[in-house]
Amino acid sequence: MSAGQGSGFRMRGVGMSRIDAFSDVVFGFAITLLVVSLEVPKSFEELRGSITGFLPFAICFTMLLLVWYSHYQFFRRYNLHDTLTIVLNSCLLFVVLFYVYPLKFVWSIALGSARAPLTAEDVKLLMLLYGIGYTSVYVLFGLLYIRAYSLRSQLDLNAVELLATKASIVDHFGLAGIGVLSCAIALLLPPAICQIAGYIYFLIGPFKFVHGTYFGKKHRMLVRTTPLLHHV
Repeated sequence: MSAGQGSGFRMRGVGMSRIDAFSDVVFGFAITLLVVSLEVPKSFEELRGSITGFLPFAICFTMLLLVWYSHYQFFRRYNLHDTLTIVLNSCLLFVVLFYVYPLKFVWSIALGSARAPLTAEDVKLLMLLYGIGYTSVYVLFGLLYIRAYSLRSQLDLNAVELLATKASIVDHFGLAGIGVLSCAIALLLPPAICQIAGYIYFLIGPFKFVHGTYFGKKHRMLVRTTPLLHHV
């Protein structure tokens, strides 16, 4: 468990704000765009075609759900409504909406549910497009947490909350760094082998493990050495 996940973080955003309501509508619309078809299949062939798109839809749905949960967690933790936060949140929602179709297309190709003919140059561009979208999401989350950290005095963040905020900054910029690395490889490698850039995302698992281990240890040490935090 990474620092700040669980006890020790006071939730400041306990009600539904206009930012929450608007953001939830955008996330809901993004998920709607993922649906294979809004029409009921009229033949078994159409039904079979819809079923082949189930797994890409499930993966994309899960990825959007994780982004939504990160968004939910941030605004529950800090309840920020200043202009800079609104701008960053708006940029995040824009990226989420814009990259719904590229996200669905990548996973449809990867899982074989779509048979679109792609040239080596197409694959290179697709890897770049996916990487830019992925990186943008995590950079924007990182900037949101930096904004929260800059307002630590106004938010009255305690030691555990400060550590959790720092951990979130490192987490999101670390994930963004993996996206930057993937984009760099896609740019530098010849088109014929640029699909290697996609395998870079397997670094997410080891990064999450190291991050969780490091900040989890710091969190446990902080709680042990600060008795009052047990009662937060």
